[in-house]
Formats: sequence, structure tokens, C-alpha cells
Amino acid sequence: MIRLALVAILGAASVSASASFALERAPAEVVTEIARTTKTATGQPIALPQGPVEVVASIYTLAPGARLPEHKHPFQRYAYVLEGELLVQQVDSSSRVYHAGEFVIESVDHWHFGATVGIVPVKLLVIDQLPPGGEVTVNRPAAQ
Repeated sequence: MIRLALVAILGAASVSASASFALERAPAEVVTEIARTTKTATGQPIALPQGPVEVVASIYTLAPGARLPEHKHPFQRYAYVLEGELLVQQVDSSSRVYHAGEFVIESVDHWHFGATVGIVPVKLLVIDQLPPGGEVTVNRPAAQ
């Protein structure tokens, strides 16, 4: 009986020590790099405004079938696709579809538009870097 109790205690201590060791070995953080570049989606060098910079973080949700008007960004903008698929069409050149989990480094001062692809809404985490009080987006004036 005493031997059985001793075996049970040693077994419990061993399981406890193993669990404790496993917890200690788990990393405190895991970093997964999703993008690293020095250029925008159209090949421009990434440049930040000189002087004070304001950072604006926003969540954009675009309904299925949505198409944004033609617009441009006067300063650097980044977007992370949280959900859905987003078509970005550069007016005078290429287009690309970005999927959930991809990072968009938007062109600066190039006319383009975005549109959802498929039947799922697009959800974006958008980060702008601009002079304090600056405009994040300029819509293209209607042709007259």
C-alpha cells in the first residue's frame, strides 16, 4: 500500500514537472513577418513626410460588389487584408488582387481604385502616415 502511494506521488510529480517544463519552453512571443520592402505596389521608393508625422489607423469594410471611386493618396498608406479579396487597379497600368493575410503598400499620387472580388465583404486594417491634419485620400474630380 505504501509502495502504491509512493508510485502515485512520484508519477504525479513527474507529470507536474513535465507540464511545468513544457510551459517554460513555450516562447513568450511568435513573430511572423508578412511583408518587407522598400517600394510601393507600383515600384516607388517608400518615403515618409518630412517633419512631424501623424499616424492614422482605420478599419475599412467594403460590401460585396463595392467599387471605390478613382482616388490617390498624397502620402504613404499601408493596408492589411483581414478578410475577403480586394482588387486594386492602377488607372494607367497594372492591377492585382490581394487576399486575406496579404499586405498592401499603396502607391503615392497615382490614380487607382479598389473593388471587392467575390461575395465576401473585404475588411482592411489601414495605416496612413501623413503630416498632421493632412488628407489621407483625394478623389479624382469628375470629367467635365
